[in-house]
Amino acid sequence: MAQHLDLEEQEQIDQLKHFWNAWGTLISGVLVVIFGGVAAWNGYQYWQNRQAGQAAALSDAVQVAVQGGDATRATQAFDDLKSRYGGTVQAAQAGLLAAKALVDSGKAEEAKPVLQWLAENASDDGYKAIASLRLAALLIDQKAYDQALARLSGKFPPQFDALVADRKGDVLLLQDKKAEAITEYQKAYKGLEEGTEFRRVVEVKLGSLGVQARTDGEAAK
Repeated sequence: MAQHLDLEEQEQIDQLKHFWNAWGTLISGVLVVIFGGVAAWNGYQYWQNRQAGQAAALSDAVQVAVQGGDATRATQAFDDLKSRYGGTVQAAQAGLLAAKALVDSGKAEEAKPVLQWLAENASDDGYKAIASLRLAALLIDQKAYDQALARLSGKFPPQFDALVADRKGDVLLLQDKKAEAITEYQKAYKGLEEGTEFRRVVEVKLGSLGVQARTDGEAAK
C-alpha cells in the first residue's frame, strides 16, 4: 500500500515537474510583471505625494511673500516652483498670486511673462483661461489692443465664453468698432446667468451704447 502511495506521489511530482518545465518561465514572467507593476505604482504614488508636498511648501512661500507685500520675493519663489514643479496645480495658483502682487505694486510689465507662462503651461485649462484674461487686461491698459484681441482669440473652455466676449467688446470699443463691440457684449449678456452682478454690468455697457440687452428671440433696438 505504501509503495502504491509512493508511486502516486512520484507520478504527481513528475507531472508537476513537467508542468513547471512547460509553463514555469511564463508564470515567473507574469509574476514579475505583476509585482513590478505594483511596486511601480506604489513608487509613483509616493513620488506624486512627495512632489505635491514640496510644491505646496513653495506655494506657501509665494503666499507669505504676497501677504507681506514683497512682490519681488513672491516672484522668486514662483520661479523656483515653476522650474521644479511647473506641472502642479500649486504652480498655477501661485503664479496668479505672484502676477497680481506685481500688478498691485506697479510692476505690470513684470507680471506679463508670468501670466504668459501660465496661459501656455498651467496644468489646468481653467487656470490657463484666467491667466489669458488677466494678460489681456494688462495689454488693454497698455493700449496694445491688437495683442489683447489676439490673446482673446485663443481656445477657452466654454464656461469662459461670456467673459471672453465681454473683454473683446471692451477692446473693440476702444478701437472705435462700436458695432462689433455691441455684438460681443450681446454674446456676453446671453452667456451670463440672469440676476448676476456681472450681467448687469454688461447690460449697462450696452445701454451706454444705446442698445437694449437681449437674449435669443428678442430684437435689438
